Amino acid sequence: MTTALPPAIDTTWLLAQLKIWSKALGFTGLGIAAIDLANDEAHFNDWLHAGFNGQMEYMARHGSKRTRPAELVPGTVSCISVRMDYWPADAANAADTLFDANAGYISRYALGRDYHKVIRGRLQKLCDHIQHAVGPFGFRVFTDSAPVLEKALARNAGLGWIGKHTNLIDRDAGSYFFIGEIYLDLDLPRDTPSSAHCGSCSACIPACPTGAIVAPYHLDARRCISYLTIELKGAIPVEFRRAIGNRIYGCDDCQLACPWNKFAKPTGVGDFAVRHGLDHSQLIDLFAWNEATFKAKTEGSPIMRIGYIRWLRNVAIALGNAPTSPKIINALLARADDSEELVREHVRWALEQHGA
Repeated sequence: MTTALPPAIDTTWLLAQLKIWSKALGFTGLGIAAIDLANDEAHFNDWLHAGFNGQMEYMARHGSKRTRPAELVPGTVSCISVRMDYWPADAANAADTLFDANAGYISRYALGRDYHKVIRGRLQKLCDHIQHAVGPFGFRVFTDSAPVLEKALARNAGLGWIGKHTNLIDRDAGSYFFIGEIYLDLDLPRDTPSSAHCGSCSACIPACPTGAIVAPYHLDARRCISYLTIELKGAIPVEFRRAIGNRIYGCDDCQLACPWNKFAKPTGVGDFAVRHGLDHSQLIDLFAWNEATFKAKTEGSPIMRIGYIRWLRNVAIALGNAPTSPKIINALLARADDSEELVREHVRWALEQHGA
């Protein structure tokens, strides 16, 4: 059932207010999306059938609810999509960290507070503004937390196009931003979907260290460093370990190569500022953390989700790719008899890389 706007509410005024409210909450873009995702549903199903989701079984768990918003939240007739920049202004230069093989590289989105908490809270506040203006209505807020085809909805809302690396790109903001959604039963005027502007550029494809972008607009997550270091629960396939380099949580390479990111702006949201010097920390220091230190340093951070064992797994690979030195070898030997086989196996591999 659709909730009607009160007769006294002018939709032009409401849309203008949405822009004002969202900007005050730290969002850098807002649009209204149509929820017909038929073409995207076909593309998504082809991706699943190819097995590109790997161990991410949850991507196939909800049937058509991911691609049909009204099945996930009955009564949904439109979607508010928002964008929030995350690149921390105080972070060490990404290239400098990537080229320092003794340092651990963490995707820049994960250096501060967990974006799920930040964005969900602010989306709820945006809904509070709307309810105060129009009265009660049906809604549900999301950010990477439910079966929602977020990038397709953001494109429909005019917030950017889906690039060849499968990330959302905006002409004026690049791609260093989070997106979130409000499914609602208010029938609001839709924005014009964004048109694509990748053109003949394919810089992101060869930039991927593991060849995960198997064709334009087709990402095999099983090869993606973000998947390997975050989503994969077991051993990282040997074939990808050298290519991972010093990336210990996620990867930004395809975005770093994208020319549109020359227009990206640092975030104005304090929650995304660098914590605990994780923008350029030494691998040896990170590998020396005990579990209590790991929890203390990653509390409230997206990094917490992988847990201590996978953290050690990832850092062990990076140490195996670091320049050989007595300090590196001693750090690895200190965990050669770790209680977890997952850690021991990756330490053995790392020591082999140093001939130890």
